[in-house]
Amino acid sequence: MESRLNTLSSSPIPVATAAALTTEQFFSRVHALSPRIAVFDCDGTLWSGDAGSSFMRWTMDTGLLSREATEWLNSRYVEYKRGTVSEIAICGEMVQIYHGLRETELRSAAAEFFRNHVERNIFPEMAELVAALQDNGVEIWAVSSTCDWVIEEGVRRFNIPANRVLSARVAIENGRATERLLDVPTDEGKVASLRRAGITAPDVVFGNSVHDAAMLAIARGAFPVNPSEELVQRSIAESWPVYYPASVVR
Repeated sequence: MESRLNTLSSSPIPVATAAALTTEQFFSRVHALSPRIAVFDCDGTLWSGDAGSSFMRWTMDTGLLSREATEWLNSRYVEYKRGTVSEIAICGEMVQIYHGLRETELRSAAAEFFRNHVERNIFPEMAELVAALQDNGVEIWAVSSTCDWVIEEGVRRFNIPANRVLSARVAIENGRATERLLDVPTDEGKVASLRRAGITAPDVVFGNSVHDAAMLAIARGAFPVNPSEELVQRSIAESWPVYYPASVVR
């Protein structure tokens, strides 16, 4: 009896995993819902990597941000990584830091940055899916906590117009960025931003991080794409199937 108990106690405990879809299954499930409104997160979902923090670093390296602004934001980002600055606070500060700069200069910088550092990371499968949905007349929205200059530039590759983008943004006065925040869509804030745009129950939602979970939860069909570990755990709890583009190593 004792040896039997020892055998049982040493047996591995099964670990729950999220159901992973093939590309064919992923496309099939999305189209089977015959969506009319589709909502996409951007960083990590339409392309790999975090364009928001990468743009911040790039503008520091290129001198677009002053030394004083760079030092201040670096210290805030360290605190964010330590967990003492919230997600919504840092996302807001990462767009407010450009106050005083010309919007034309910021959009030009965003175009150069995206073209040279992010465009190659677009997931071909997601570009194909967005195009197929658009061919079917689906209304496409992009929602992101990254600044509007970068996101609006990036989603042009998907033929998503700027008026269908909900992103972190500040007011523009006399052609220059101010510190007055207009929106910071993250966590429940993504749901709030969609609601203000008149979208309360999107048919399908795609996101990659736990900060997209609230938005995924209001969809008729929730599709975690290239999910973070936290979102994998939420997907298991919610029985959401997950999808990994071919370029992603799990």
